[in-house]
Amino acid sequence: MRILDRLVAATFFRLFVLSIIATPPLFILGDLTENLDRHLDRGLTGAQVALAYMWTLPLYIQWSFPIAALVAAVFTIHNMTLHHEVVAAKAGGISFHRLILPVLVGGGVLMFAALGLSALAPRAYRRANDILQNQPSRSWRTDFVFQTDDGLSLAVKRMTLDDDRMSGLVAIRRGNDGRPRLHVEAEAADYTEGGGWMFQRGDLRLIEAPGTLRSFRFNQLRIAGLNESPVDLLEEPREEEEMTYRDLGRLSRVIEQSGGNANKLLVKREQKIALPVATLIIILFGTPLATSAKRGGSAYGIGVSLGSTMLYLLLLKISAGFGAGNALPPLWAAWLPNIIFLVVGVVLLRRVRT
Repeated sequence: MRILDRLVAATFFRLFVLSIIATPPLFILGDLTENLDRHLDRGLTGAQVALAYMWTLPLYIQWSFPIAALVAAVFTIHNMTLHHEVVAAKAGGISFHRLILPVLVGGGVLMFAALGLSALAPRAYRRANDILQNQPSRSWRTDFVFQTDDGLSLAVKRMTLDDDRMSGLVAIRRGNDGRPRLHVEAEAADYTEGGGWMFQRGDLRLIEAPGTLRSFRFNQLRIAGLNESPVDLLEEPREEEEMTYRDLGRLSRVIEQSGGNANKLLVKREQKIALPVATLIIILFGTPLATSAKRGGSAYGIGVSLGSTMLYLLLLKISAGFGAGNALPPLWAAWLPNIIFLVVGVVLLRRVRT
């Protein structure tokens, strides 16, 4: 079995490598065709555009993992079926389930690799967008609102990075009932590394109960829980693809604390794990379909791969829409396509003659 296992595994990984090399350029070509004029209008050079697309490769490779894994699994098993290698293995007492074990083990390895890419890809894509936007780095920001992880809402007139200073600011913290419990107005606030923000010259109001208000005038005030640095406050909102699992969770909490609906972001966060896991599940779904000995050769393998991929993407879009619209919990919306493919894949495997 060691020789056969090596043969199956080598064939699977060789086809996967070929597929993963061929798929990302298709994503790049499609995006470049659609956005080339926009890139040139921003004054970008060809070298800058090429560098930006180099940074997008981790994201496109991550998207390609389930597709490439499915293509590799389908063609590995289908070619063995066409050349009667599956029949020969069964005649030698090797069941189909044992025969595809190297493919499933390879899919597990690729799943963990895809999970690693899901943490790397947003950071690389952020670098790509910074290049393509062609915007100089800013050292100031005016008239903005920011909500911290601790639930403190800030309204700032102006912030400058050169002196780590905010001016004309209002800070509000709300209770569990959504009503303001702390209200601070300050002329300015200064930031020191390790010390955080020190509010300068302002008024502090504590609303302890309906009709109960205490007010204080202060020269200096430090608020617990305000740990964001000036760079954190300066950063503009990022696209969803530029945010990691942790970033999406943080932004979702901020939106929920502000009374907004964060279901779309929560679905996106869960998909950061669900999509890499789909690399293994979609292999489990595709290998039984590849056992058909009907004529068609490569055309049959391509048809099974494309059909399975399109079906998965369709289910992914539909379930994500249900999740964003509150029809499904975000966790279920992200994992429902995987659950469906897993159940169908197990049923198909049980029906394969071993």
